[in-house]
Amino acid sequence: MTDEQFPDPAVQVSAAQEIAPDLLVIPNQRVQLVPSIGIIGGTRSVLVVETGIGTANAEQVLALASEVARGRRLYLTTTHFHPEHAFGAHVFADRATYLVNRAQADDLKTKGPGYLKMFRDFGGQIAQRLDGVRVPTPDVVYDDAYDLDLGGRTVRLRPTGRGHTKGDQVVEVPDAGVLFTGDLAETGQFAIFPWFPPYDTDVSGVRWLTVMDRLADGGPRIVVPGHGDLGGPEVLGNVRDYLRELRDETWRRRDSAMGEEEIVAEVRAVLVERHPEWAGREWIERGVGCFCAEHGGRPFRQ
Repeated sequence: MTDEQFPDPAVQVSAAQEIAPDLLVIPNQRVQLVPSIGIIGGTRSVLVVETGIGTANAEQVLALASEVARGRRLYLTTTHFHPEHAFGAHVFADRATYLVNRAQADDLKTKGPGYLKMFRDFGGQIAQRLDGVRVPTPDVVYDDAYDLDLGGRTVRLRPTGRGHTKGDQVVEVPDAGVLFTGDLAETGQFAIFPWFPPYDTDVSGVRWLTVMDRLADGGPRIVVPGHGDLGGPEVLGNVRDYLRELRDETWRRRDSAMGEEEIVAEVRAVLVERHPEWAGREWIERGVGCFCAEHGGRPFRQ
């Protein structure tokens, strides 16, 4: 990938919308490398979900959150360690308490520097936005779950286990029926599979499917995906159905001992025909590679 593939990943805080009382979402407006960002308020504290990529984006998010908070204490969390979600957290140092699950903290420490270099190597506007950025260190790391009392509103931080990454975390706002999924769910695009062997193979299509089944059973009223438009519980069902399609189409061909290149070509053609309006077709190949690796059958035909 090169910078030419991406528009400037600028967070547009002016697009913030209130989806429930004292709960704002800054939509990504379908701009690549811009996440959906949340600002969730209680009587005593305000929680920010995601930072955007780089210092300037995070400064805008922090400014809006501070305006909303009006003196209330600030917290920050991120759904996983990828740069557009977490690599602005340094801006919140000394202004907010940054808390994440342990697996995500491990990802930040062990994989963060490599991802920072990779994204800087895209060059252009992405490199500029990452100028001077350092990999963040959380203030609070939890293990099994964390219930954050904001005052009259409790937000549930829940690690999901391996899916899109090893350290995925969802953020639930039960009183509003809102679920922030991070990149476990997207709308309007093929699921993002960061399958980059031998450097990063933590994504698991099989476990991701299990996670989506569990999230769908929770029945949220509003789903805030990592990228794309907000929706209802159908967002979770649609992602789950796509992952099943990808798995089944891949494994059906894998069972016949086709080579991986043949599998990629055929599966890509099938899925693009079924979802011609979706963006991110480059992730189909990564997803096929992941599901091939998770298949328990015979070796590839040479």
